[in-house]
Amino acid sequence: MQVDTTIIIERPATEVFDFIADMSNNPEWQRGQQSCVWTTEPPIRVGSTYDQVAKFLGREIRSSFEVVEYEPDLIRITSTAGTMPIDVTRTVAPEGSDRCSVSAVVRGEPPAAMRLLGPVLGSLVRRSVAGDYRRLKKLLEAAN
Repeated sequence: MQVDTTIIIERPATEVFDFIADMSNNPEWQRGQQSCVWTTEPPIRVGSTYDQVAKFLGREIRSSFEVVEYEPDLIRITSTAGTMPIDVTRTVAPEGSDRCSVSAVVRGEPPAAMRLLGPVLGSLVRRSVAGDYRRLKKLLEAAN
């Protein structure tokens, strides 16, 4: 399963990237996120790790992640433990001095018990990711 989304945010690209690359901010804008706690010391870099607790479809999902790519405009994380293997790439591109585009590619493999939901699960995940990025836009633009 793969979900792609892009949104324009009326904030400088560096501010937006700094916010979305710090996974401890995820509970502020991602529905279902209960906690994201770094398990390595700052700064964020390739090899940084964090643990996450989330709820999806009424189920608690505990996962651990590692940063596998990190550049000034791109962060990619992959799960290292948990019930659902996932790979997320977030990129930010300037669209002027106070505007940027934010893109995300989310790839995941649902647990066997959820595979029966097939297309319905894919639709739910797409809707969830799109809603998260709309909340991100609203949150960051309100802080302006």
